[in-house]
Amino acid sequence: MAQKKRPGEKIKLLSVDELLGVPEGEFTEEIVIEDIHPFKNHPFRVVDDEKMEELVESIKHNGVLTPVCVRPDSEGGFEMISGHRRMHAAQLLGMEKIPAIIKELDDDDATIIMIDANIQREELLASEKAFAYKMRYEAMRRKAGRPSKDGKVMTGRNVPDHIKKLSQNETNFRSDEVFAEMVGESRAQIHRFIRLTELIPELLALVDSKKLPIMTAVDVSYLSKEIQGYLYEYIHENGMVKSYQVTALRKHISDTESITQLELIKILNDNLPGKTTTKKITFTEKKLRKYFPDIYSIEDMEKVMIRLLTQWKKEQGE
Repeated sequence: MAQKKRPGEKIKLLSVDELLGVPEGEFTEEIVIEDIHPFKNHPFRVVDDEKMEELVESIKHNGVLTPVCVRPDSEGGFEMISGHRRMHAAQLLGMEKIPAIIKELDDDDATIIMIDANIQREELLASEKAFAYKMRYEAMRRKAGRPSKDGKVMTGRNVPDHIKKLSQNETNFRSDEVFAEMVGESRAQIHRFIRLTELIPELLALVDSKKLPIMTAVDVSYLSKEIQGYLYEYIHENGMVKSYQVTALRKHISDTESITQLELIKILNDNLPGKTTTKKITFTEKKLRKYFPDIYSIEDMEKVMIRLLTQWKKEQGE
């Protein structure tokens, strides 16, 4: 029986050479950098920080020690698979060519290799993980349902030995479990990160800066983009919201199926931290409609209710 891995323990991902099946000493060729374009929707940042300066210095003195990996595109150029940072450093040095390994890869294999080459970096932002996890998970799901040349269902690359020994039915629909073991996250955490891709950019930036907690951000991700925009404006003007404020907001929307920006502000203000509020009875329009004709407006219903309550109060005093 395979030994069960401890929570949070990562399975070692293969190197790019191992992923590609590159024999030691594989022939590389010099490619014109201008002919290489970044991977489509590349989720990882390439920034001019201290580590980039170190990479530039290394390449300046030693050259590009590890070739980049590219695949041919339909226009006679190449798409970068692994090596975006090395290529950027080479460009900063004014280099015109870079050593590369050229591989014929389909979209899903290229995505998996691109993600695996970057996902172990410790300084990744939440947004980078979010889009990287989503891209790799979707690629694995597509491959899980696609028969390979020998007729067996594929379950993605880097599958741990004890996962490989599972039956086809067990592995065919558990891409999230396989992926979770690879990156040392729980399945639930993988899906939380993927949910972050549903946030508008302004809110996702707050997650990256650690101003908006991931769990709260996941709750926000279920709101429409329009309401997320209202929420961001509120945060910008009033400061960060708490999870229970978002919970109250989502409950209101669930009950009424709509909300205005003014109503959103009122709900968030009514649920401010430390604010004491008296208990109140709330009748939503949805609940009241079954007691009134369709032609009645909200104002009409309010007048009827006040009249009935006034009458009831008189009767109680008699």
